[in-house]
Amino acid sequence: MSVLIDWPSSHLCLTELERQAASSAVESAFASALENLRVDIGFRDMVEQLYVPMGAWVAQQQSDKNKPLVVGINGAQGAGKSTLFNLLEVTLSEGFGLRVVGFSIDDLYKTRAKRSELAEQVHPLLQTRGVPGTHDVELGIEILESLLHANDTTVTRIPVFDKSIDDRCPDYVWQEWIGRADIIVLEGWCVGAKPQPDEALSEPVNQLERDEDAQGVWRRYANEQLKSRYAELFSRLDLLIMLQVPSMQAVFEWRSLQEKKLAERVQYVHDQQQPTDHLRIMNERQIVRFIQHYERLTRAMLEQMPLVADLVLKLNQNHKIEQIVINRTNVD
Repeated sequence: MSVLIDWPSSHLCLTELERQAASSAVESAFASALENLRVDIGFRDMVEQLYVPMGAWVAQQQSDKNKPLVVGINGAQGAGKSTLFNLLEVTLSEGFGLRVVGFSIDDLYKTRAKRSELAEQVHPLLQTRGVPGTHDVELGIEILESLLHANDTTVTRIPVFDKSIDDRCPDYVWQEWIGRADIIVLEGWCVGAKPQPDEALSEPVNQLERDEDAQGVWRRYANEQLKSRYAELFSRLDLLIMLQVPSMQAVFEWRSLQEKKLAERVQYVHDQQQPTDHLRIMNERQIVRFIQHYERLTRAMLEQMPLVADLVLKLNQNHKIEQIVINRTNVD
């Protein structure tokens, strides 16, 4: 993910010398990766012109230095949420000396077995991960509470979900974070989402809803989840960043690209003479149907969230940031 413009000068929270020092530290941290990946000089410009100023701005929003700042990153499938988090994590830690921990709402997906129960008890579409109701929200709240109230020896365990097998990994491979954090990041496609008005649910938005949710049971269930436990989870966010995709068509194209990368992983595993039967690759028709699970809420977020997110990074069709909108004044 690259940029077309610089961070707005009116929201620049550091001097030129501070920016140069932080940029050097960040570039040094990425040095080996840059060499291995043969990234061009544009990456260094991106660090100095966007990510270091953004990191400084994010850090300045932490009004209480004794309390971790909880940052949400929202963006549709393929928008680049993980990339944004990785760059911000290195920028904040290497450039500004902050301890940063993050996890994805995807890692909170309920197990396949739990989703099968939901599919039987509520609606068959709940077998497919993604919509509100298919995450273990209580676990997410427990993780945030552990991180928010941690001392130097607190161990916070964070689950790992393997999308290639559509199931949560065994707990012995979960990540462990020890101690306190300055910045906590929760990233995910529906992070910060608000429920729709009940009347907005009456008409289907695509073929999936028309054919498989004609009575609206599935979409109403997901919306009720947003009103309750998800609202409690998202209420812990201090700052919300949105990666705004240009259209639903872009979501399909970028999700297709992700599937292509997964196929390359499957080929690699196969080449290593390891079993690949458990790895699932979708064709174009399956991707279209999969994306339709997310379409209603994605469209609602594209309409509502740019007005309420604290920071909006608008992406063009080429996956580049073409506009930066800051809806929040600096705390300090």
